[in-house]
Amino acid sequence: MDISQIKTDLWKQVDAREDELIKLCSDLISINSENPPGHMEEITNFITSYLEKNNIEFKVVKPSPETPNIIAEIGKKEGKTLLLNGHSDVVPVGDLDKWDFDPFSGKVVDGKILGRGASDMKAGLGGLLFAMALIKENNIDLKGSAVLTVVPDEEVSGKMGTKWLLDNDVVAGDACIVAEPSGYNNIEIGQKGSVWVTLKAKGKSAHGSLAPYAGDNAIEKIIKICDELKTLRQVEADYPPEIADVIAESKAIAREELKIAGVENIIDHITVNLGKISGGIKANMVPDYAEAQVDLRLPVGIKASIVEDKIKEAIEKHSLSGITYECDWKAEANYTDARSEIVEIVAQNAEKILGTKVTRTYQWASSDARYYRLKGIPTLQFGPANTEGIHAYNETVDVKDVINAAKVYVGSIIDYLNL
Repeated sequence: MDISQIKTDLWKQVDAREDELIKLCSDLISINSENPPGHMEEITNFITSYLEKNNIEFKVVKPSPETPNIIAEIGKKEGKTLLLNGHSDVVPVGDLDKWDFDPFSGKVVDGKILGRGASDMKAGLGGLLFAMALIKENNIDLKGSAVLTVVPDEEVSGKMGTKWLLDNDVVAGDACIVAEPSGYNNIEIGQKGSVWVTLKAKGKSAHGSLAPYAGDNAIEKIIKICDELKTLRQVEADYPPEIADVIAESKAIAREELKIAGVENIIDHITVNLGKISGGIKANMVPDYAEAQVDLRLPVGIKASIVEDKIKEAIEKHSLSGITYECDWKAEANYTDARSEIVEIVAQNAEKILGTKVTRTYQWASSDARYYRLKGIPTLQFGPANTEGIHAYNETVDVKDVINAAKVYVGSIIDYLNL
């Protein structure tokens, strides 16, 4: 079997059937699957209908009635298993008046597909589905299996999706490709850790005119802890020397894509975002209760425990009473070896398709990739993306990037399961 010729023939088919691929992505985008609230029935039915039409075996597993996970498979049960992953949920669209177009239109305008989830990550998901269907249709002999999981809750933690499937041994594999947005010539092989903290403070109410002599201001307690958490931004990561090149590439990509002075520091420093704060009743009352939510992202070389240690230190330093906290979402920074087999295979296919060098970098956010790495599965992210619209208004993805990503998926599946 001439693998090179098979891949070339399939890549030509991707080009010839470009309209079919783009329509699939547009149709996915046109289905409202905002999470929250997480109504996933319509998009689940659409995807399972596509799999059924293309004679791909699948099953739907529901850890709860609201969380349907789709598991689809092609190839042989014997041999290696390559896991493929995508999520069908998207973040809410927010204020419709701030969109220049219908966020669920899925229209193609000036070489871009428009809509919520275009980059994150329905174009990547469409590419995986199309790649599997193409390989199946052409009866390509795989010496192993490609198993796709389409999960419904990545945008709200992944606990009833990827994490549940892995923890309950529903899926397992030797390597994994996650089709999350990475940029056209970039493979993300690691990501920062994260801790989401909910802080709660109890105080004592009093008339505002008596502050600070009377009452106990709960909001001020929250602010003191948040100010101490912000000092973590100065902590430098102590990462292994063997990943220094990847760190440098990651910082260069951050500068190039985000175009914000100093933004490269997000790669090897902690970021702290006070995302939500509430408390008090009115201006002339000392607030007796306050609550805040803080999002911290931690680079390779810094453990998540540093956050809880800092909170305890702040409470002691400022002699604060009535403070409770919860670490709602805790994950350590994680990465896959840049020289692992799956990284090399995807890089080689991407460089062949794109005609340019592909970088290997660490992601400054996080995704379900962390769950695979925690199980010891070499995992990378590669998917089409226009980063400026992700989790923001006017999200788009370039048609040419969608086509190229689908080709990379086709080539990587065939190579990994035949080498």
